Amino acid sequence: MIKKEVKLLNKTGLHARPASEFVKKAAAFKSNISIEVNEMTINAKSIVGMISAGIGYETKMLIVAEGPDEELAIQTLSSLVESKFGE
Repeated sequence: MIKKEVKLLNKTGLHARPASEFVKKAAAFKSNISIEVNEMTINAKSIVGMISAGIGYETKMLIVAEGPDEELAIQTLSSLVESKFGE
């Protein structure tokens, strides 16, 4: 299991477009991936879970991956968040 903390830098928070992009990338991995934020654990492959978490600007979230491609999953997803989803 690998964990990495990242901070959401999108001024509009994790709204539909970036959440959808995150879930799409997470779903490409075989590993189980979750997000721990605001004392909640969210399945990173669930668009409903990601949007309903209400992750706002400058919120710290912990990306957790466990499985055969966990290292690549953490690297890819943390880079996506750190790049502000290309915005």
